[in-house]
Amino acid sequence: MRIAFALLLLFHGLIHLSGTAKAFGLADMPQLTQQISKPMGIVWLFAALFHVAATIALFAWPTRWWLIGAAAIVVSQVAILSSWTDARFGTIANVIALVGVVVGFASVGPWSLRAQFERGVNDGLRRTASMPLLREADMAALPPVVQRYIRVSGAVGQPRVQNFRAHFHGRIRSGPAARWMMFTGEQYNFFDAPSRLFYMDATMFGLPVKVLHRFVGPSATMRVKLLALFPLVNASGPIMDKAETVTLFNDLCVFAPGALISPNITWREIDAQTVNATFTNLAHTVSAVLSFNAAGELIDFVADGRGALSADGKSFVEMRWSTPLRDYRAFGVHRMASHGDGVWHAPAGDYSYLEFDIDDIEFNVSAPVPAASPAK
Repeated sequence: MRIAFALLLLFHGLIHLSGTAKAFGLADMPQLTQQISKPMGIVWLFAALFHVAATIALFAWPTRWWLIGAAAIVVSQVAILSSWTDARFGTIANVIALVGVVVGFASVGPWSLRAQFERGVNDGLRRTASMPLLREADMAALPPVVQRYIRVSGAVGQPRVQNFRAHFHGRIRSGPAARWMMFTGEQYNFFDAPSRLFYMDATMFGLPVKVLHRFVGPSATMRVKLLALFPLVNASGPIMDKAETVTLFNDLCVFAPGALISPNITWREIDAQTVNATFTNLAHTVSAVLSFNAAGELIDFVADGRGALSADGKSFVEMRWSTPLRDYRAFGVHRMASHGDGVWHAPAGDYSYLEFDIDDIEFNVSAPVPAASPAK
C-alpha cells in the first residue's frame, strides 16, 4: 500500500510540471486551454517539487513526511484552483493524498500510539546502568533444570539483564475461525522496574492496524486502532493487569533466561524436566508450569488466569494459555527459541492464535529509540 501511495504522489507531482511548461512556453500543452502566468507557473513547479519531496520523505523521513505532504496538497490545490476548468480533476488526487497525510499523522504524530510507545521506552532506557556479570553461584538456589537452561542460553558470564529489545514478525487472529493478520512487532522489557511495552503493525483486510500493549507500574492497557485513527480495542482493568503479569513472566522465561535468578520467583520441581514457578510483581502473583527437553531448552510455558479478549474487545475471559517454543538458534552470544506460538486452551478446544518469529534481540539497551522509527 505504501508503494502504491508513493507512486500516486510522484505521478501527481510530475503532472504539475505541465503547468510550468505551459507558463514558460517550454512545451505545447493543448490539454491546458487556460492561460497560466509565469508567477503561477512557479506555483505549479513548487507543487511538483513538494510532491517529489513528500514521496522521498515517505521512506527516508517517515516521522515527518506528512508535513511535506500537507504542504504539497496546499500548493497543488492553489495551482488547480487557478486553472479549475482544466485541472479540477486533480482535486481527487489531492483528497486521496490528504487521507494519506491524515493517516500518516495519526500513525507517527505526537499523539499516536507509536509516540506513546517511544515515550514509555525512553523513560525506561534512562535508567540503564552497568550490570554485574551473572555467575554460577548466582544460580545455586534454582532447580537443576533451570540452571541448565540458563547455561544453554549463554547467559552465564554475561552482564545480568536489565532490559531487552526484540523485533518480531508473524501472524495473529482473534479466534479459531477468524482471519489471520500478518504483523511486525517491536518490544522492550525492563526488569529493574518490571514493565513491558509492545508495539505492533498489523494488516487487516489490506488496511493498517496499530496495536500498543503497555504495562508499567501496577496497570496494563491494550489499545488497537484501525488506520491509526479508529479505536477497535481499548482494554484495561484487573483482569488485564493479571494477564500482562503472566505475559511479563513469560517474556522473562523466553527472552531473558539470565533474569530467572530474580527473588520475585519461587520454584517447585515437578520432575527432572518440569517445574512450577510463581512470579510476583507488585500486587499481582501468577504461576506457570515450565517444561524443558533433554537438551535443556525451554519448550513450553503453561499458565492459568491469562485473559483472552472478548468478541467486543471490551473485556477478558480467563483461560489457560501456553507458548510452545522451538527452533533454538544463536542471537549473538545468546541462544534461545526463534519461533513460538500462543495457544488458548478454550472450553471448545485448543487453538493457536499467535505465531511469531524473532528477527533480532538486544540486551541492556541504552540508546534512546529513534522518534517514530517503524517496527521491523
